[in-house]
Amino acid sequence: MEEIKIRLRTDMRARFEKISVRKGMLLSELAAECRPGLPYRILAAKVNKQIRELNKPIDEPEDITLLDMRVNAVNLMYQRSLSLLYLKAIRDVLGKADVFLGNSLNKGIYTVIKRESKPATGEELAAVERRMRELVALDLPFVKEIVDRETALAYLREDGSTGKMRLLESAADFEWVAFYALDGFRNYFYGQMLPSTGYVEHFELRAYREGVLLRFPHYSKPDEIPPYADEDKLYAAFGEANRWGELLGISMAADLNERVRGDRAVEMIQLSEALHEKSIAGIADRIAKENKRLILIAGPSSSGKTTFAHRLCIQLKVIGFDPLRLGTDDYFKNRDDCPLDAFGEKNFEDIEALDMELFNSDMNALLRGETADIPRYDFRAGKKCFGERVTKAGKGQPIVIEGIHGLNGRLTAGIDDGEKFKIYISPLTALNIDEHNRIPTTDVRLLRRMIRDAGTRSIDAKRTIATWPSVRAGEDRNIFPFSGEADVLFNSAHIYEIAVLKKYAAPLLGTIEETDEEYSEAYRLRRFLQFFETIENDGAIVNNSILREFIGGSIFE
Repeated sequence: MEEIKIRLRTDMRARFEKISVRKGMLLSELAAECRPGLPYRILAAKVNKQIRELNKPIDEPEDITLLDMRVNAVNLMYQRSLSLLYLKAIRDVLGKADVFLGNSLNKGIYTVIKRESKPATGEELAAVERRMRELVALDLPFVKEIVDRETALAYLREDGSTGKMRLLESAADFEWVAFYALDGFRNYFYGQMLPSTGYVEHFELRAYREGVLLRFPHYSKPDEIPPYADEDKLYAAFGEANRWGELLGISMAADLNERVRGDRAVEMIQLSEALHEKSIAGIADRIAKENKRLILIAGPSSSGKTTFAHRLCIQLKVIGFDPLRLGTDDYFKNRDDCPLDAFGEKNFEDIEALDMELFNSDMNALLRGETADIPRYDFRAGKKCFGERVTKAGKGQPIVIEGIHGLNGRLTAGIDDGEKFKIYISPLTALNIDEHNRIPTTDVRLLRRMIRDAGTRSIDAKRTIATWPSVRAGEDRNIFPFSGEADVLFNSAHIYEIAVLKKYAAPLLGTIEETDEEYSEAYRLRRFLQFFETIENDGAIVNNSILREFIGGSIFE
């Protein structure tokens, strides 16, 4: 038995250790040997700098990092494997049915099952879930099959998968296509899978509205299903996004590609921008109707909060108001007084970093018509400066506040709730790659941030990707738990934007080398962008567009 030397670590933050393993040993076997003592089950591995499925053999001396679901790419592998398991069980229980896997909702994926006869009943859904658990107990392999383009189209034609057929026909870069099969049921997913059904240990089906929620663990707690909470406002926002997509005739990547290739990009851009303007005007009208004074805007990174705040102020002026626009960043505590995080570093992410007492005092003074000395935070010196913005709000003058903690009740605990109007903003794309391959909202935000970082902050794509997990962890603590507190959700996504972002993001991703730690994520994003045509001429995008905040040319810069 030939042995080879590898360097192994069981966590992304651990140090590599040299060990000997049997040549040809599967990564799954190595993971099984290391599993005792690890907090969560190993689902994939990073071999050198690339993510690998566990059914791959170890043939060379390599650096191997074992990965669990806390890594975003692995969490997506879990979701794809669960989706294939779900589709297979539906086929076994209900026969041939049209199934659409849509947006994230209620800590899961919102799906719709369509049959000519009738929607699935509660008993049928229970049977589907039982079948899924039977397949998990059998520990059947997810079998990968790579075929040429024509064979792939024949497979899809035979199965009646028109959406996937149109996708492959419109994405000319794909000469070879990877299918995955489970117990004879074959489907196309654009990313990697887990080795077998036995790895898909945690899931839940739940009937919801007109569809079914396919729920799974959050990456922060890989071995449990999150508590259920009905995100009804998010459901309504995605419903509106779907209606916008229907109005534009775009629901999948192939639809978007046809618009781009057919010289209809300008009309598509104009319609999408007009829908944004109509929505912002409606929010301004509601604020006026409800006589709200303190408008609080919050949302995750790269949602377009700054541009939205400017445009909302303009719409408020249209209906006769003169809003005062402020930001919570100016209320950071002085650096010496800032709390520390678990690693002993200054923590500017959590709400404790803000001088909430001063913020409440100043806002109440403005609401009463009194003068307030609004601070300006000097980030270089690490302290608040006073005397530069002594301000007084007029009678009925709205105060627009932008900041990540705007929906957290602790920020405005000392202010009358009757004065507040809370807005949650996020790019909630209703666009899918095809019927079963959705587009995570986080990917759109990451592309936006990467382009803006490179263009205005001298931060390269590698660093943006490296810091993204900590950004998302901060959002999980400080933003997402409070989204349900919003009076209204504004969807800042544009149906056309991936075709524009590709022009800027693809070259940035191409600068990340195979030797870089961030290469696997860059490679995943590059593959994702391959499905889309590029809008090379983005001159039709107006200078007050939310997208301009990221690609440049914003009138608000």
